[in-house]
Amino acid sequence: MRPVQSGMDLNLLAALDVLVEESSVSGAAARLHLSEPAMSRTLGRIRRALGDPVLVRAGRGMVPTPHALAIHAEVRAVVERARGLFTAAGRVDLRALDRTFTVLAHEAFAAAHGAALLARTAAEAPGVRLRFLGESHLDAPSLRDGAADLEVGVIDTTAPEVHVELLHEDTMLGVVRPGHPLLDGPVTPAAFAAARHVGVSRRGRLTGPIDAALAELGLARTTVGTLATYPAALFVLRSTDLVGLVTTRSRDLADALGLVTFEIPLALPTLPIGLAWHPRHDADPAHAWLRACVRERLSATP
Repeated sequence: MRPVQSGMDLNLLAALDVLVEESSVSGAAARLHLSEPAMSRTLGRIRRALGDPVLVRAGRGMVPTPHALAIHAEVRAVVERARGLFTAAGRVDLRALDRTFTVLAHEAFAAAHGAALLARTAAEAPGVRLRFLGESHLDAPSLRDGAADLEVGVIDTTAPEVHVELLHEDTMLGVVRPGHPLLDGPVTPAAFAAARHVGVSRRGRLTGPIDAALAELGLARTTVGTLATYPAALFVLRSTDLVGLVTTRSRDLADALGLVTFEIPLALPTLPIGLAWHPRHDADPAHAWLRACVRERLSATP
């Protein structure tokens, strides 16, 4: 690998950001409104400047090199800061906006609200792409390193610089298939504990607040397994006698699958649902528009 050349044209950073994101010369060319030959020449300039291939062939497509992936978050952060310098404060032309926003959230959020947010984006900012990423079992500084633009859900970050906005408190409901034996009588703590349960945990945890609440009553439940997402768990519940969970504001997912929800007969803590973002986006009017879209969508959900 050749050493990195000094004096790299900073205009190439925007092209590098798009090339790594698209992993395609043709896709990057379309995004940047360039011809493919022009995009290929730009890629060549980037390769010479970095001393790295940036994109390499993999079957019929292309994939970023490890070095390109390693610097992508930093490149994106620089591009975003530069974009903010040249954007009139508080103003953005949504119709002309060409940008990808990455939203980090539990898959239930995308399942419940993705359609509405994509429809609003198409109507107001047709050049914007929303990329929903599911929560990882690893705790990574996704907002700080630029891997995500906005986090939605129960925000548990400890990074002091991250801005957090609480939107509402949510609660958990039990959910089962129609005709489940648990629904034959009152759902008491003892009856609830006696059922067999399936949990939802991105880390695969088999216990949680429900188990703590049951323990206070001298009860314990049997959790036969966990799934990483609520939508996956709901499909399992459709054809088993297991008991699962869903949040109040995601009840529509259970309703769409013909499942039955019920109040859990336990004193459970509420779930603080909010938004989180890095302060470098505070003055970015496009990001403010994204925050408003998510905020209004969640506020409108009963």
